[in-house]
Amino acid sequence: MLKLRLAELPDARAEGGAPLALPVRPGAALPDRYAAAAAAAGFDPTRGEALRLDGALGDRTAWLIGVAPGPMGMEAAGALAAASLAAVSLAGEERSGERRGVIDARGLPPGDVAALAIGAGMRAHRLPFYGATPPPALRRLELLVEDAAAHEPGIARARAMLRGAGLARDLAAEPANRLTPQIFVERLWELESHGIEVTVRGRRWLERHGYGGLLAVGRGSAHPPRLVELRWPGHSDAPPVAFVGKGITFDTGGVSIKGAAGMEAMKADMAGAAACAGAILALALRDSPAPATAVLAIAENMTDADSYRPGDVLRMASGLTVEVVDTDAEGRLVLADALHHARGLNPAAILDLATLTGSIISALGHHRAGLFGNDDALRDAAMAAGEAVGEPLWPMPIGRRHREDLASEIADLRHCLPPGGGGPGWAGKFLPDACHAAAFLRDFAAPEGGGTVPWAHLDIAGMDLREEGREAGSYPLPPGPSGYGVRLLDRLVADRFE
Repeated sequence: MLKLRLAELPDARAEGGAPLALPVRPGAALPDRYAAAAAAAGFDPTRGEALRLDGALGDRTAWLIGVAPGPMGMEAAGALAAASLAAVSLAGEERSGERRGVIDARGLPPGDVAALAIGAGMRAHRLPFYGATPPPALRRLELLVEDAAAHEPGIARARAMLRGAGLARDLAAEPANRLTPQIFVERLWELESHGIEVTVRGRRWLERHGYGGLLAVGRGSAHPPRLVELRWPGHSDAPPVAFVGKGITFDTGGVSIKGAAGMEAMKADMAGAAACAGAILALALRDSPAPATAVLAIAENMTDADSYRPGDVLRMASGLTVEVVDTDAEGRLVLADALHHARGLNPAAILDLATLTGSIISALGHHRAGLFGNDDALRDAAMAAGEAVGEPLWPMPIGRRHREDLASEIADLRHCLPPGGGGPGWAGKFLPDACHAAAFLRDFAAPEGGGTVPWAHLDIAGMDLREEGREAGSYPLPPGPSGYGVRLLDRLVADRFE
């Protein structure tokens, strides 16, 4: 993790030999020592580019970092992107065997300074690496400010965000042979050192209590499924906000097996659970007053002589029976049991996160996650939190017909439609599967006659992994897991539940 430090002038360390980056807003006047060289090079901050200057600070390298204007303002767009670019630039400068740098943030308000810290930290985070030489990354960063005490609360929160997002990204990056359900649980036990209560329910407990969806999905694996609760008690007697995460450590598709192309990415099918765990860690590290609980459904969807099959009927923890249509739609089955479990905790609200459907990628691409739910206020709060931190959402419908499509002749409902189940002709090939999945989950998160609990479902497929050059929200990340959802959930708690 990037080590962050605030520094003031005069400070020998801040004035030392570490390379310095200067964020430049469009229209801002440059110091005289940089102005001529920047003009000669045609430096334009509106393009979000970086310019290296040698000799402007003696033997110390200087970087001008353009703060490109963004649609969400500097905090969520420009500063994050500028800091990410600064982290890449500074990482290329190695002095005394340690990659370190300074960002001159003087004159910026605390919110922008904190955003610079988050952007740099997200870009500089080094994912698990099993080769001989890890790629270069910035390891230490000093933020040069006029009054360190005024900025320390924002930087403390940034550190918590980076720890939480880093945990989520590290978990999602692990190969499936190094993150089985059991190893996932062992990693979660480590959170107890931060005041988080960890409760693990194993296969026998799940069998006694009838968690048929989670048990069926995990039945074909040599590694039994787990249901994990992470509880941050907060500092009040208020009902907790509950996060529910899909934790499929690898997804072959089961009997309805996936094609080989791209299957290696299915090691990250637990990104929803990872984000929920990361959000709980962030809340604990910043000592949030709001109680929060994460319920994580952890399993491996494998093929075996005992695997569940299309056509099976499962009895879920809620008592509802479900006709299985496609074993590659396993995520909604494990979430259904986890949502029922979360309802039993009497939460103030429930939000579930899952890499659930390819359908949502067809609808929204890699730009926004899909947002479904039953409560307008919770929906609006989640939308606002996502926009504020650069993890945007887009509202999607659960229509009457979406639920009617799930009618079954042999069970209470079926969990998806078969391929081509949309009717005859070419239109039948295109199913609103993300909407069907949300309609299915609603029966477990907010069943009719069961009392109204505000619930939101975030389908984060398409946002959990980044390719080189893509943007996660509003700032570029290196390839791999993005940690999407951690900062969104933390901001939602801060805005609505604290």
